Amino acid sequence: MSIFNLNTQNENLDNKIVAGLERLSHVFKALLWEKAKEHSLSPIQIQLLIFILNHTQEKSTVSYLAKEFNVTKPTISDAVRILEAKKMIEKSTDLNDTRSYTILLTEIGKKIVAETEDFPNPVTKIISQASDDDKEIIWKNISDLIIGLNRLNIIDVQRTCYNCKYYSQVGSEHFCDLLVMKLEDRDIRIDCPEFHDKSMAY
Repeated sequence: MSIFNLNTQNENLDNKIVAGLERLSHVFKALLWEKAKEHSLSPIQIQLLIFILNHTQEKSTVSYLAKEFNVTKPTISDAVRILEAKKMIEKSTDLNDTRSYTILLTEIGKKIVAETEDFPNPVTKIISQASDDDKEIIWKNISDLIIGLNRLNIIDVQRTCYNCKYYSQVGSEHFCDLLVMKLEDRDIRIDCPEFHDKSMAY
């Protein structure tokens, strides 16, 4: 029975949780749309600008961005074309393969990021008012949900500790072999700059 059937939803806690998460997804979309309208951009264009600023250049290719945002390459290419026309990005061509390029932000693009990347602030403000214990419970459940969706191949790209070659687990304890430290639940990351996919050979 559908979670959107109110009888089914309200009689089952699992269904209420999923329905609540679905409601929250609309909140983020609405907040992002408000910023997008202010700058005559689409939400995906703003997301691309924010992502490119905060990640390494090797992740700023059409192929990687398509996987990151779970959209087609033509969708990313269209967004890139518009952002380039608006002077917010520029392409850096691969000297060994002129068909390939990475995307760099211009000063205009960086300015747009500075004006839009605060779109989640209303949610951040509410979370900041929770107790540390409640935050840790929320975070553990969110990180477990994300890795679960990743293992079901619903979310493609995940630079989380659980998928990293430096991560190990003994019983219920987590460890980062790069930092040589035990990880508490609050230390688990979903986007780590030192991430190395454990499924890849290095």
